[in-house]
Amino acid sequence: MPPLPSPVNRVATLLGRRDLKMARSAHAFVRGSTERFYEWIASPAGQGLPSGPAVWICGDCHVGNLGPIGHPEGQAVVELRDLDQTVIGNPIHDVVRLALSLAMAARSSDLPGVTTARMTEDVVAGYEHAFAGAVPGEHIAVLPEPIRVVMKRAVRRTWGGLFDDRLGRGVRTIALGRRFWPLADEERAALRQLVAHEATRRLVTKLASRHDDSEVRFVDGAFWVKGCSSLGLWRTAVLVEIRDGSKKDRKKRSLSLIDVKQAIAPIAPWAPDAAHDVPPGQRVLSGARVLAPALGARMIATEMLGRSVFVRELLPQDLKVELDHVTARDGRSVAYYLGMVVGRAHARQLDADARRHWSGVMASHRTKNFDAPSWLWRAVVELVALHERAYLEHCRRYALAASRAADAATAA
Repeated sequence: MPPLPSPVNRVATLLGRRDLKMARSAHAFVRGSTERFYEWIASPAGQGLPSGPAVWICGDCHVGNLGPIGHPEGQAVVELRDLDQTVIGNPIHDVVRLALSLAMAARSSDLPGVTTARMTEDVVAGYEHAFAGAVPGEHIAVLPEPIRVVMKRAVRRTWGGLFDDRLGRGVRTIALGRRFWPLADEERAALRQLVAHEATRRLVTKLASRHDDSEVRFVDGAFWVKGCSSLGLWRTAVLVEIRDGSKKDRKKRSLSLIDVKQAIAPIAPWAPDAAHDVPPGQRVLSGARVLAPALGARMIATEMLGRSVFVRELLPQDLKVELDHVTARDGRSVAYYLGMVVGRAHARQLDADARRHWSGVMASHRTKNFDAPSWLWRAVVELVALHERAYLEHCRRYALAASRAADAATAA
């Protein structure tokens, strides 16, 4: 194995890895190109979208950023699971980005264009359904098959399964390698201090299955190479030991894995009148508590080594939805379901009058043969073309040399 990057030369290695990861598919390229999406939003074409009520939005609402989330009380719900770009903004940005992500998933699955059109209708139908009736909760009883499969896996996943997936089968330490890189001394010391904070101890002991007085101790830490859009940011995995604080079983010990992630200024635009002079980590925490209550309840925000960060414990139920290959039927049912999840996250922030008004705006600008707003379909078509072209150019620029080098190595 080649030498692992040191703390001083991480960034260049991470950015190169991100470029290659984005070249895997057009769908992967969309997930990693949030900036390109908001460049289009700021363009004259994007300015034609309607302005919705100022609410907390995900800001990067693609399929991979939704999935089952473990609740501190033990159950799992499907929520927005990545809030790095969350702001108080225009909810239509979440709708358009989700529709774009689903359209690219359909293209990656070789589905016909008519299915993409129907999936766009289904996203809107699910989103609008969330605004009907009383304030919606988080739980949605009927799950489409791909979501049901992921949820079934989530609720059956054990702590052992979580550690196997994250650390390696049977491994209960953080082994350095492709996924985990070494920390600088000051980084390790800062993580020790973080674990020693009372706020961190309360976070880890929040689960109903743990005693409130349990002790939490630092075991190990490493730089975590994870994600696509977050590659290049500071992110660490921290392994901690929990010593039961109850009188009955003080010798009981268990392990937990904590994710510490740098937060920076968002690319997603704030609503004009929104107050946004808060540290980036606090912004992410605030958005998570509104949009994804199960996730937000398991997070704290703080400062480390001059960085704003947010901290969460990983639970076995935390999984993301993958749509790399999907049938037309499943694609449509997932589009409706995810539209409803996002719609509920927005609708919970509005009173009855505001929900009715925004639902009326979404229901406008329909044609006789297409049951979704015409402005949404135009946005999806333009954004698909923009990202397809950019994806091919990205592959030529970043992946072609790597592919030729691999061919040469194979021939040798």
